[in-house]
Amino acid sequence: MESNAIDLKLASDWLQSVIASRLTVHFGQAERLEIDPFNLCSEDSFLAKFIALHRPSHEEFLVLLLALMPHLTPGFLSNIIASHLPEGGDLPEFGGVKAANHRGILPTGETAQFIVAGDDLERRLEVQRMLSGAHWFAGKHILWLDAVPEGDPPMSGRLILDSETAQLLTVGAVSKPRFSADFPAEQIETEMEWEDLVLHPGTLRHIREIENWIMHSDTILQEWGMRKKIKPGYRALFYGPPGTGKTLTATLLGKGTGKEVFRIDLSRVVSKYIGETEKNLSRLFQKAENKNWILFFDEADALFGKRTDIRDAHDKYANQEVAYLLQRIEGYNGLVILATNQRGNMDDAFVRRFQAIIHFPMPRPEERYGIWCKAFPPQIEIARDIDWRQVAARFELAGASIMNVTHYCALEILSDQSRHLDLERLEAAIRREYIKEGKVL
Repeated sequence: MESNAIDLKLASDWLQSVIASRLTVHFGQAERLEIDPFNLCSEDSFLAKFIALHRPSHEEFLVLLLALMPHLTPGFLSNIIASHLPEGGDLPEFGGVKAANHRGILPTGETAQFIVAGDDLERRLEVQRMLSGAHWFAGKHILWLDAVPEGDPPMSGRLILDSETAQLLTVGAVSKPRFSADFPAEQIETEMEWEDLVLHPGTLRHIREIENWIMHSDTILQEWGMRKKIKPGYRALFYGPPGTGKTLTATLLGKGTGKEVFRIDLSRVVSKYIGETEKNLSRLFQKAENKNWILFFDEADALFGKRTDIRDAHDKYANQEVAYLLQRIEGYNGLVILATNQRGNMDDAFVRRFQAIIHFPMPRPEERYGIWCKAFPPQIEIARDIDWRQVAARFELAGASIMNVTHYCALEILSDQSRHLDLERLEAAIRREYIKEGKVL
């Protein structure tokens, strides 16, 4: 976007002039700081929209730009210092640090204090308050100071601009998070629609209640003023045998309401090391906060299971993990779905805090009939002696198992180029699925 590039260049030039003016005052070449007004060229640039949304003060805007510059021009601060110290030298008042990968100077809290306040102690303390946890910079997770070793001055910490804020200010959009140790989740999507999913009517009725919350939660909390009485977010428990549609339902909820669904990989969250599980969860929820994402915890009893009597230190910390998780999901302002095969495995403290507990039973013959009728593509000719009602009544299979049978039959039909499904082949495929599940036909 051309207007944004122009506004960012104007901001860079303006900040450079402010820093240059501060350095001339510091070196005794001028008596006072000279700051020209900053004017944007467009009201539609990403920078202009950010200013309109947050309305930063003059000093806040200056500190924000200071943290943004390394994302735009790696040598921004280094070049300014070099121009005022052409023969080299040290300027400890300016602050700044070097990083492992970035070769330029990165601004610190001391850099912000120097540029905004110079030697004015009262104004330096104002900058320190600006970079504290109580300021809206930190409250909205936009800008904060990096932690420093014990005993070091806190303001020597590096200015950290939230990576998503940096993306918004530069390219205008936040990229989807990649699966990593910091974000152990993957986005799940489907090409199926609600009409492709066959559920028990009672289950489907409860799912519609969740859709109602997604559609109307803002009205209830904001317009009706219920925020002080109702906790934000919605928590649902899906329980039932494997293959009964829990994951697909969560995915369709996101698709139908325009929200992204992320399935949490619990193997990357749970750690045997004390405190690591809580750190992993904290990073996950921090990344998801205010995104309106649907978080889906499959096989959640691995993490949300019953707390135990404390017999040793391991039990104590395991219970602390459960308590911490309970706190985090209650504070999340989006939809959290936990899925488990056995409801009895879940801790009672969690169960009391779910707005919805939804059973996904094994499909009855009528539901299985609906699944069989939709299972095979029209390119396959179904033999006349195959009665789907009879097949549905005779074989107790979950929806996922029926699709496994369909997949197997389709591959066999393609391999012999018959394009025809007979009862013998269908029953052989069903028998194969029964053996795989350890059932007796």
